[in-house]
Amino acid sequence: MSLVAEAFVSQIAAAEPWPENATLYQQLKGEQILLSDNAASLAVQAFLQMCNLPIKVVCRANAEYMSPSGKVPFIHVGNQVVSELGPIVQFVKAKGHSLSDGLGEVQKAEMKAYMELVNNMLLTAELYLQWCDEATVGEITHARYGSPYPWPLNHILAYQKQWEVKRKMKAIGWGKKTLDQVLEDVDQCCQALSQRLGTQPYFFNKQPTELDALVFGHLYTILTTQLTNDELSEKVKNYSNLLAFCRRIEQHYFEDRGKGRLS
Repeated sequence: MSLVAEAFVSQIAAAEPWPENATLYQQLKGEQILLSDNAASLAVQAFLQMCNLPIKVVCRANAEYMSPSGKVPFIHVGNQVVSELGPIVQFVKAKGHSLSDGLGEVQKAEMKAYMELVNNMLLTAELYLQWCDEATVGEITHARYGSPYPWPLNHILAYQKQWEVKRKMKAIGWGKKTLDQVLEDVDQCCQALSQRLGTQPYFFNKQPTELDALVFGHLYTILTTQLTNDELSEKVKNYSNLLAFCRRIEQHYFEDRGKGRLS
């Protein structure tokens, strides 16, 4: 499809109202999905809740392979399929829904910088822990990632994914990091987020933005995911305002809307 045709299709899609049957796809929640993908999915769910847009969550064993980018979550809205938080935010904005329109240019730049920090630190740390920490790989990751598939495909797919992630870690300079160094990076990220949040309910005072959705997705998932030890979640628990922030969003955007507790 040409760029002109794509732009035309996007324009038509933007003109259509948000449907009641919009769907978000992710991996199987109980036995398959990993920490990083669960965090990404929860961030998108929180963002859509903050926009007051209904979404039905559907779990599929092959969600990663259904996604146009190979990453989850992805949403199916009308005849459009969009994956990952950034593109989903832009897609939703084209339909007239934005959480950050009220911010000034300096604030928008600051918001984007903090979102980059979360992706570069928390997301990368989650991937490192899942695929580079031998204890986590052996006890959790391989079994969960390959759980929907028969032998030997379950092992083949898990080792293939591990090789991809390790190659990425080497490319960004994380290949030789120790677990303690990664945990220190997480602590520094949490410290920066805690200082920016301060005593405010959200990062930009009284109204949430996509930054709040992203941070909530990652911190809440870290706090509620059982790993081989509690070292990762303990880093988040050191910051009481971040804990209160997670509880606030869970209560306001999930419990109060009849969705129940997330954990």
